Amino acid sequence: MTPRTSRAERKYRAATAFQRRIGNPVLRRLPFQTLLETTGRVSGLPRRTPVGGRLDGGSFWLVSEFGERSQYIRNIKADPRVRVRVRGRWHTGTAQLLPDDDPVARLRTLPRFNGVAVRAFGAGLLTVRVDLDD
Repeated sequence: MTPRTSRAERKYRAATAFQRRIGNPVLRRLPFQTLLETTGRVSGLPRRTPVGGRLDGGSFWLVSEFGERSQYIRNIKADPRVRVRVRGRWHTGTAQLLPDDDPVARLRTLPRFNGVAVRAFGAGLLTVRVDLDD
């Protein structure tokens, strides 16, 4: 294992431990926090993840900080039908993973706080577009 790989792995483990134990449970309860709801690929249960992103016409855009290692990305691969709660309102849609999109450029179009957090914690960024039904 190279020093860079081990550093990236430590960063991933620290960030996911924080998100799992503190960040996500707190943020999910905030009424106007943007949430992405996927269907658990094993359990079949709804899984809600706080995300940052932006509505743009009939789509919602976000960047996954750990790309295909993120559990919600794995859930999307198994079932792309999702729900997104933006400003307290739920929208249904179909998520598209966009590995050819430039996630760093995409972050510049998203809310600034989200971009800072994703760049600080992220490794292996991946753009996601949710095409909304409504």
